Amino acid sequence: MKKTKPAHLLLAFLLVTCTTKPVSNEQESHPVDESKEFTPITWIDDRVAEAEKRLGESDAGKLLLSSIQAHGGLRQWFGNGPIAFHFDYQPLDGGRRRDSYQVVDQWSVRAVHEVAANRNLLYGWDGKQAWNYPDTAEVGVNPRFWSTTPFYFIGLPFVLADEGVILERLTPKEYNGVNYDLIKASYESGVGDAPDDYYVIYIHPETKLMGGLRYIVSYPGFFPNGGHNPEKFMEILGHQEVEGVTIPTGYHTFWFKDAEPAEHITKIDVTEVAFKPELQSNFFDAPEGAKIQEGL
Repeated sequence: MKKTKPAHLLLAFLLVTCTTKPVSNEQESHPVDESKEFTPITWIDDRVAEAEKRLGESDAGKLLLSSIQAHGGLRQWFGNGPIAFHFDYQPLDGGRRRDSYQVVDQWSVRAVHEVAANRNLLYGWDGKQAWNYPDTAEVGVNPRFWSTTPFYFIGLPFVLADEGVILERLTPKEYNGVNYDLIKASYESGVGDAPDDYYVIYIHPETKLMGGLRYIVSYPGFFPNGGHNPEKFMEILGHQEVEGVTIPTGYHTFWFKDAEPAEHITKIDVTEVAFKPELQSNFFDAPEGAKIQEGL
């Protein structure tokens, strides 16, 4: 991806491996490898088979794969088409609220946001560049960083299945009475905008569903001289199943200090989740008249 691992972490590793998938047998959503004949099913099957083979070669990969399957599996995740959702990020310390309706093509990690307070204000990532529309719009975020960041959170554990991700099992850790299995995901050098980012995901030992995660942000646009923010912990508040895929209903975010969640700093709601297989590829293009973001 740009690896914009959402800028903060995701774009990259997903864009590293993909071209993109056709929406139907009649109409292709993205460019295809013309050296072979592809259908949506075979394209997805090829990518899933490659990911499952690679994940099956390590203990951490096998654990991740078991969690992906518990959340619906990669075939369902890619096969449902672009995902739409309302992501309302609400800081509790007086910081800027980030509230938008968004649609993401999870195959190539392109995104379009509508600002909740004024849905005529748009921003996004078209696979190569970030933009906002109209060109004078104040959208309240860094489009390159934020366009895919919410998707990366709701897309866990699926988004860790691509090349460029380094997986490591950590010692299990108790939270809220559950001794969770832990996987740390970091990134190969040069993957995306912020290859120094990492995630630690908490996997329930019985259900294999995610119960939470820890992460840092090292995005160079915010840390031009290197470094990152302090580690945060996100508790997943619940799960919702949509078209066979299990997605969080929301999160509480805490600073992570002395190996434990500390101050509660953010509340996030995830609502109106739906898949949009009918969308055409050009839905994710920067609109005519949009302002293209320069730099990070």
